Amino acid sequence: MGCIGCSCSTGKDSTKGCKSNGGCATGGCNRHNTYDWITAQGIADPRPFDAVEVGFKNGSRKEFFKNLQHTRATTGDWVVVEAVGGGFDVGTVTLTGELVRLQMKRKRVRSDARLGQVVRKAHERDLERLDEVRKEERDILIHARAIARSLDLNMKIGDVEFQGDGRKCTFFYTADGRVDFRELIRHYARDFKVKVEMRQIGARQESARIGGIGNCGRELCCSTWLTEFKSVNTAAARYQNLAINQTKLSGMCGRLKCCLNYELDTYIDALEDFPDRAERLKTNAGLAILIKTDVFKRLMFYTYAEDRGKFYPIHVDQIWEAIAMIKSGKFPESLDHILSMAPVVETDEPEEVEPDFENVHDVIQLPIEKRNKRKKSRNKNRDRSQSAAAAVEKASQNDSAQGRRQAPLPRRHDRPQQGANQGGGGNRPPQNRPEQRPGDRPKQENRPPNPDKSKGPKDGGGGEEK
Repeated sequence: MGCIGCSCSTGKDSTKGCKSNGGCATGGCNRHNTYDWITAQGIADPRPFDAVEVGFKNGSRKEFFKNLQHTRATTGDWVVVEAVGGGFDVGTVTLTGELVRLQMKRKRVRSDARLGQVVRKAHERDLERLDEVRKEERDILIHARAIARSLDLNMKIGDVEFQGDGRKCTFFYTADGRVDFRELIRHYARDFKVKVEMRQIGARQESARIGGIGNCGRELCCSTWLTEFKSVNTAAARYQNLAINQTKLSGMCGRLKCCLNYELDTYIDALEDFPDRAERLKTNAGLAILIKTDVFKRLMFYTYAEDRGKFYPIHVDQIWEAIAMIKSGKFPESLDHILSMAPVVETDEPEEVEPDFENVHDVIQLPIEKRNKRKKSRNKNRDRSQSAAAAVEKASQNDSAQGRRQAPLPRRHDRPQQGANQGGGGNRPPQNRPEQRPGDRPKQENRPPNPDKSKGPKDGGGGEEK
């Protein structure tokens, strides 16, 4: 919900929030905002009130001013008001009418007190001047911290706020004690050429002005709605059975969290049913000591001092019976004996009533849906890696085989030849080669057969007959 006092709110679109309108020009719009529901509903005040509440720097500071009739300023308007130290300031009207009367009563401001006046509504030039001085605040804050450090002052400049006309600048700082900043003011006035005002605030007020996000994920309570700071001590954490850990119990300001007081009353009311002195119980089995307490379940966890290996959750009513037994002079046998003292637990919960409906579990049965089992991603990755490795290995084998095929065979005349005297007769030329080497026997093609040799010795061709 966008607040009415937000600069991004434009008529009916204010309910959409600031993000839909492009965001606030000065930061978040949830810093001590006030919802003027009377003005939002268009209801006229039965008793007109001439004072209005004006917020500066997006609600970090609010003051009351007299609203004259000729200004006609209402909730959400930018107005020019009289500053306390002289000059003019620019702010937004956050409340008007009867709600201002109630707010002044809450902050203990008298209705007849002397207040500044609303001069007029702000025009475009006033807003442009305000944006210019707001943009300079960050650089001036860094420079101011450097000057304070150079003077060895035990202080921290937390925030800087310019007046609307740019003539005055207020420096908010935190310090443990009193600080002599007279020399610091002279440096600021010489370097920044403005009227300087120093205002000391606490650590919680500093967090409220700066803002931030807490451990819960929400904006800080002190920067959104909490205006009165109450003291918080470690007793609140002890009542709620929280570990006394300074880092977990501290907020953005370095102090104990304000939310420790929110549920403290509930815990105190619940602890009234628990015994005050029940940290130690004497039993025949040994001394039992209290470890922790569950307030809302009304359980107290005990263990033996000599053997802390097992915890015994015991109801608070059983503890009362054990204490009564010890006061009478009898000691319980053990913690198991105390657990056997079953108290009458009264519950305010109504008895469960069985619903009146027909059981159709055996009549109507839905078919079982068959689903394909999906392989795990790691199996897919493993298969992919195996397939990739197999492909690489196969490619390497193919490359080696192809290399063997393509390797030139050594020629026959390159091989070592056997001598002709050894009966080898020299090397024969390959049969598939058409060329002939010198010294080889000429090849006879289509030579006619010898008739004498074909007939043999029986034909009487000159041989002796046996």
